Amino acid sequence: MNPIEIIKITISNITELQRIGRQTFKETFADSNSEENMKSYLEEGFSLEKLTKEVNNENSEFYFAKIDNEVIGYLKVNFGESQTELKDNKALEIERIYVSKEFHGKNVGQLLYNKAIEVAEQKDSEYVWLGVWEQNPRAIRFYEKNGFVVFDKHIFKLGNDEQTDIMMKLKLK
Repeated sequence: MNPIEIIKITISNITELQRIGRQTFKETFADSNSEENMKSYLEEGFSLEKLTKEVNNENSEFYFAKIDNEVIGYLKVNFGESQTELKDNKALEIERIYVSKEFHGKNVGQLLYNKAIEVAEQKDSEYVWLGVWEQNPRAIRFYEKNGFVVFDKHIFKLGNDEQTDIMMKLKLK
């Protein structure tokens, strides 16, 4: 297998971002949610208008994981006012790490995670936080393995379904 590259996304990558975003979200959550809620979330959450706004936001950054020029996963981090909940200037939020199912277990998620920590250190963040669905034990184990601890919970709406996310934090300083 050729090396995996981590590349910062620009507005010129917006349709690739939409494709990988919809694909990986569906792969991860379709079996556990209604078709109607999934369809609604995929249309709204990954619309070109919403993604364009997010990519153009100076307090958010996206990165692709690519192998042989194929996008196989992506990362979204937020800082400052772009954080979805805490909005702490001393923090960085990992909003999304998603990897194509066929590349699970091949270190892609870890490489994207490492990039998030690198960005957090560049921003002089004191801690990194995220929300992960309580029904996603694979992701919870991944973050625990990387030193995250649970500190709270919040509600995430998928269509008309209210779901509980576990909020996790990693202290850097």
